[in-house]
Amino acid sequence: MDVQRIGAFSQGSRGGNPAGVVLSDDALDENEMARVAAEVGYSETAFATALDDSGKKWRVRYFSPESEVPFCGHATIALGAALGERYGAGSFTLTLNNATITVTADAASDGMKATLSSPPTKSSTINENEAQDVMALFGLTPDDLDPRLPPARIHGGADHIVLPLKDRTRLAAMAYDLEDGRTVMRRHDLVTVMLVHVEDDQVFVVRNAFASGGVLEDPATGAAAAAFAGYLRDQGWPHGGKFTIRQGEDMGSPSLIEVALSDTKGASVEISGSARNIG
Repeated sequence: MDVQRIGAFSQGSRGGNPAGVVLSDDALDENEMARVAAEVGYSETAFATALDDSGKKWRVRYFSPESEVPFCGHATIALGAALGERYGAGSFTLTLNNATITVTADAASDGMKATLSSPPTKSSTINENEAQDVMALFGLTPDDLDPRLPPARIHGGADHIVLPLKDRTRLAAMAYDLEDGRTVMRRHDLVTVMLVHVEDDQVFVVRNAFASGGVLEDPATGAAAAAFAGYLRDQGWPHGGKFTIRQGEDMGSPSLIEVALSDTKGASVEISGSARNIG
């Protein structure tokens, strides 16, 4: 089995979030995909099965080392880069468990760049139990929160909670117990908890805890970026049609996520990033 290892949302030869990519003509069963994802050991591996002979249509599933994930942005960027390398620049249709999306691959000076169009977005106010659990998990108090943006449950293909923090040093100090995080995230059906610091209206610094998948932290999280874009739009944030997320800086794996969005609530957003082969 050919398993490619690709860093998505990288900055040149550095950073990015490693993902496994498996391209196949025949579908693997769930046990085999789970086994491969666990052996790869990255936060997610994308399994893509060709739906016809064109190379343009694929059935895609995502597995973390511990569970199946409905949508994964960085693995989709990695998949787009792999498809671009094999079939050339262009657009590819991906049928997921709960949505159909596209990913476009383009050649770049330092490898491949990919852009995904996310599933529809939505956001809602978190309830009291969710707020208590996630705040306690990270040892946060209401004084740590940025009053400009409320905590929320956000969705762009998968469910997350976002906690905007007013202090960059508080973001850098993020710490939590992995087992406690797994319990909280599974109790509330979350893929990640996203901690965000607003640098300016169009630049955000982010950390994503991913205990639900058995990983302490993601260096770059495209699905959460899509969900966060929908949330900003729902809040009436002055995004100007695009913004940048910097992630992974505090864990030594700097990553860059570019987001483009319209003002239409619930609409798909575009998530772009570079990719590099890890080997």
